Amino acid sequence: MKTAITGGAGFIGSHLVEHLLAAGNEVAVLDNLSTGRLENLKGVIGHRNFHFVEGSILDRDAVDKVVAGADRVFHLAAAVGVNLIVDHPLESLRTNIHGTEVVLDSVLESGASLLLASTSEVYGKNTSDSLSEEADRILGSALKSRWTYAAAKGIDEAFAHAYWRQFGLPVAIVRLFNTVGPRQTGRYGMVVPRLVRQAIAGEPLTVYGDGHQTRCFSYVGDIVPAITRISEEPLAYGQAFNLGGSYEISILTLAKRIVELVGSDSPIILVPYEQAYSEGYEDMRRRVPDNSKAYGLVGFDPKTTLDQIIMNVANDYKPAKVLDPAGWKITLAS
Repeated sequence: MKTAITGGAGFIGSHLVEHLLAAGNEVAVLDNLSTGRLENLKGVIGHRNFHFVEGSILDRDAVDKVVAGADRVFHLAAAVGVNLIVDHPLESLRTNIHGTEVVLDSVLESGASLLLASTSEVYGKNTSDSLSEEADRILGSALKSRWTYAAAKGIDEAFAHAYWRQFGLPVAIVRLFNTVGPRQTGRYGMVVPRLVRQAIAGEPLTVYGDGHQTRCFSYVGDIVPAITRISEEPLAYGQAFNLGGSYEISILTLAKRIVELVGSDSPIILVPYEQAYSEGYEDMRRRVPDNSKAYGLVGFDPKTTLDQIIMNVANDYKPAKVLDPAGWKITLAS
């Protein structure tokens, strides 16, 4: 199978590239390297079935070049990370909305199928227990840049669904909940790699707000196979699927666990949102996925524990202290 991936030099994209090449796919990647890195692809550069094009999803010619001849396309390219969204809201909106429209038009013309990577951010401030795909979206003020990413990804989903209804484009949507793993950087606000790096470096772990906001973290090694299986399932077309972890934890407890697991003596400090970002920044108190729809379609049932996720990220930062997470018997306290 010939597969095209936008954003393939990113954290998730690079793992997807490796997974598909191992399955015998021919893989073409488009990435402008704004947040993605060629270093993420060092293990596949030179592979006879791998092709890389440096370019933007805003450039129709570049998109067409990568999509041409593909059987399916994974659209992962986006402006991501709280820091980037807050600091560059206009650039982020253009990339995430117009870029997706460019990709949709190109895929429609090529005859390929499409998997659109969306985000749990679309649920906004909805704190319901186990958010289903039909849950209401509760967003903050449109004048606060914090919510531009959520709004843009919601529009992306609406575009994709409209292309399916109006043109019959075979497109499925996945909403990712805090995917974590090796190669992820904390530079743009991703909390686990940022806290792990701080703990390993002996720096204070900076927890924003009061630390009682909760999240469910999922491992990239569980997410990538699920994304692949959903892309191969015609029953997924025109629908969205949650993909996330099953263990809910507060960010403050997460920081304490990271300190314990990596053997750090770093202190944990609370930083007000206004100091971490800007005045008027808003966060969601809770985000817990209902994965039952993805489980019913492709058997999605993530097995990687939070301890294993943390250690895999830690080992990525500090390879001299490689441990085998599969051999760990640590049980996370409730």
